[in-house]
Amino acid sequence: MTHPRRIAAAEEVAAKDSQGRIRVIVDPDPSGPPTALRTANPSWNCVGDAATHHIVFQDDVLLADEFFAYVEKTAAAVPGEAVAFYEGWEGRNSGVVRLGALTGEHWAYAIDEHVPSLALMLPADVARGYAQFAAEHGDGWPYDVVIQRYLKALGIPVRLAVPCTVDHDDVPSLAGNSKHGWRRATLFSSRTVDVTTHACASFSVVPFYQYGESKCAVRSGARWEYLDTDRYLRRIGLAERCDGYFAEAGEASEVREAGAAGGMAEPGLPAVVRRQVWLTAFATGVVVAGLTEQDPDPGTAGAVMDSLGPGGLCEEYTGAELLPMIPLITELALAAFESGRSARRAGSDTTPPVTAAAAGAVVTGGSPAFGEQLAGLLTDAGCGAAYAGQLGPEQDRDVRALIHLGDPHGGRSVSDLLADAEKLGIERLVHVSSAAVYRGAGTGDRAEDALATQPHDAEARAWWDQEQECLRWGSETGTPVQIVRVAEQVGAHAPLRGVLATWMLRAWTRRPMVLVEGRHHQVVDHRDLAEALAAVLAGPVRSPVYNVASARYDETEFAELAAETARRTPWERASGTDTPYTPPMSTVLITAETGWRPSAPVRSGARAQAQWLACDTHDHIPGVLRQDTDA
Repeated sequence: MTHPRRIAAAEEVAAKDSQGRIRVIVDPDPSGPPTALRTANPSWNCVGDAATHHIVFQDDVLLADEFFAYVEKTAAAVPGEAVAFYEGWEGRNSGVVRLGALTGEHWAYAIDEHVPSLALMLPADVARGYAQFAAEHGDGWPYDVVIQRYLKALGIPVRLAVPCTVDHDDVPSLAGNSKHGWRRATLFSSRTVDVTTHACASFSVVPFYQYGESKCAVRSGARWEYLDTDRYLRRIGLAERCDGYFAEAGEASEVREAGAAGGMAEPGLPAVVRRQVWLTAFATGVVVAGLTEQDPDPGTAGAVMDSLGPGGLCEEYTGAELLPMIPLITELALAAFESGRSARRAGSDTTPPVTAAAAGAVVTGGSPAFGEQLAGLLTDAGCGAAYAGQLGPEQDRDVRALIHLGDPHGGRSVSDLLADAEKLGIERLVHVSSAAVYRGAGTGDRAEDALATQPHDAEARAWWDQEQECLRWGSETGTPVQIVRVAEQVGAHAPLRGVLATWMLRAWTRRPMVLVEGRHHQVVDHRDLAEALAAVLAGPVRSPVYNVASARYDETEFAELAAETARRTPWERASGTDTPYTPPMSTVLITAETGWRPSAPVRSGARAQAQWLACDTHDHIPGVLRQDTDA
């Protein structure tokens, strides 16, 4: 697939197949908005009648020697799977390739993310069905996201070649991807490997470095959870060892720099880069040590760590800036990797996961994915919690606190919940409400006592009524009840009704974001929400209502947050909206009474939300996309 401006490059790729099986498909509307999706449809729709498999290349690829013979063997060995011969160093799945290489695997299954589509092979019948799926469900989403959803809908796994046998020829992107910076394969081999097995590894924990942040993908049942790596290491009891080894490495580095010629050492890495690289490579060592006792090939270890820094930093630094950083990052990463292996072998102080029967607090309401995520964050904050969906006889009578995620628009009725709470002898209830309760109540900051009577706005009234029902129940039963009103939530599994989620969905699908003059927005990062709830439960009951928010933005700042973390799309300005204004909240009270202050980096939470919307939601999103709002 190509564009008229790069047809020569595409023809050069096609000519590499001595049997002449590669067709060049040109963008059917080369003057239209830049998108690979438009050329993908005819590219997947030209499957040969006798073909068993169909492979689509983008035109900026480098192929390993004997590539087509290698592809033929692969197709025969795994006839029902999708095969990606390239994985960029900037993706979540770069961590999969890295683990595969370090454990001696030739193939590894991809985790949930947009499918690497630089050189992708599908079974012929699957390839023939793509264009219809894209026409019905594409909705403007990026090409690699659409094909991910297509394969997920069919239950077809994506296997990644280890090492990659296709690389990116790093020329300017015509699909608008150049903003993602320097892009190459995680580990490329210019020679195809004579693979004797097509067994495919599947990893349940995958450390990766992306957007300057160290993360771990952790399988939790049927879902993946994406944790900050330091949080993951705390959960498995290795955070202190990681920090200790990191401090030792820093001291050793200072000694080396001080001993450089004339004391004039080259500038080192920024502190935040050192920390995030260390966390990623250390966690990688921990995972590898749990999979194999064999030492990895030193050349392979060096090569996969060479790509770690550029992958995590390619959106922030240019290629020219990254080149001198690579040796420093590789040296640090190799030390961290060995430290991680040593730490895993020495054992950890891992504690068993908290269950609903053993937890001091139970979370109910909301979606199971968000509830489980919040319970984990609460436990990290020192408030042992588990998600139970709804209360029932299976809960242990020792459960002391109930955290209920309110929602007047769905889920179980609050009356039923309170009846069950009374039967179980719940000692304390925290009801999570919404800043929407202040909707239509003016423009200045709202303190908790700003509402004394039922609001006039219907949406605000719905939230208010739930709050009042909980407070009345507490008064009647003598159970302490507190209301926590939260700003618009930011992070994976955040409600889709928020302005940020709406804008992100519009940005991902190439529709303009509609900005309303004069609005201001408050958000709460899910990590801050968990810390605030833990702080409330850690102390005695004081005030009955608290406001919780992480940050505030004006309209333009908020739109820029959506654009930076999802995708840039045109903005349209509107002078007003039919939706009543939700004023910002004051958070002075909760800070004064509990000491809680927001600390989570909201931009990181927003990016997690954008990635979740694109890569980790499937069935229900297309319908949401067609519900245009003035947000």
